Amino acid sequence: TIDFFGPYEVLLQAGWHPDSDIEVEVVPGATALSACAALVGAPLTHDFCAISLSDLLTPWPVIARRLEAAARADFVVALYNPKSGRRTGQIVEAQRILLRHRAPDTPVAVVKSAYRPKQSIQATRLADMADCEIGMLSTVLIGNRSTYRQAGLMITPRGYANKYDGITGALKSGERAGRSLSMGLDGWPACVRAYLSAMPSSSLSATAQAFDVSIGEVLSAIGGASATDPAGGYVAAGARPGTEIAVLEAARRWGRLRLAMHHESGIAGELQCAGDDLYTSGEQMELVTAQLRMHIDLTRIHRIWFARCGEQRRSVYGVDAAGAGVFTLSLDADDQDIDPQAAQRFDQDWRTLTHPTEMELLAHG
Repeated sequence: TIDFFGPYEVLLQAGWHPDSDIEVEVVPGATALSACAALVGAPLTHDFCAISLSDLLTPWPVIARRLEAAARADFVVALYNPKSGRRTGQIVEAQRILLRHRAPDTPVAVVKSAYRPKQSIQATRLADMADCEIGMLSTVLIGNRSTYRQAGLMITPRGYANKYDGITGALKSGERAGRSLSMGLDGWPACVRAYLSAMPSSSLSATAQAFDVSIGEVLSAIGGASATDPAGGYVAAGARPGTEIAVLEAARRWGRLRLAMHHESGIAGELQCAGDDLYTSGEQMELVTAQLRMHIDLTRIHRIWFARCGEQRRSVYGVDAAGAGVFTLSLDADDQDIDPQAAQRFDQDWRTLTHPTEMELLAHG
């Protein structure tokens, strides 16, 4: 008899097959994640994940990306193999990454040897987590943004407050029993449109930040507007697939432009240019003036959106596959007024290069 954890990878590599004479018995058990959670309250009642901090077999950059993704997505996180006699820095790095997305007071539980003779439990907060007594027999449970501690228990809300006034109370306005939330998959774009109608001064980037979504997702929500469900003063339509170069070529006829560049690091730049300063060459868009030469990698552009707000704001947005903004080209206003001929050419190219939306059909009869 040989006992070991997760045997199938090794067995299959050694030539074992389920039909072979060697019998394998799988004995299910309670994971450390579940056992530790049961001792400290109900920290796993919403989405959670487990991440090992051991870099003996997994490269640290992979572990760091997993921590970043889990923290950014607001998972409750269980850390396995958090620290050993030789590996003392990993828990500090994990704390640093998590603090980029979580408050210092986020509840944390450090459980050692759950349900065994030397069991110990430390209740702490994220800012102090790395200072706790932690070893290889410890599991570290880190709450999400909603997790709280009450009466000595670590609690992650199930989400009832999103739909009900109280745990057994009436439904909130706009919600239906047994149905997705109004901010569910099908409903959240309407919430974006309602927000823009209620907050007419909100920019698209501010709206994306308010909903914690990409600029491309906001534009898609605006593109679904109708006469009975408008998006404030905004109208948007996606350029037809395969017309990205045609859109940029068309922009050469739009006169004075304002080009904004966006980078995932948060750095943004903006400059004025003339439409005929723009060139497309293979997989690049170039901006060439007497003072500078700039290149935009068009392979990053997944889709281009036309957008308009009122009569004075007309732009096209280039977004990547995740919906993040890469560039924005806007008609440049002169004393708050856009050149009427440039606006007319922009609108004509919009109609030519996009599928008509309900709002566009209404606008143009």
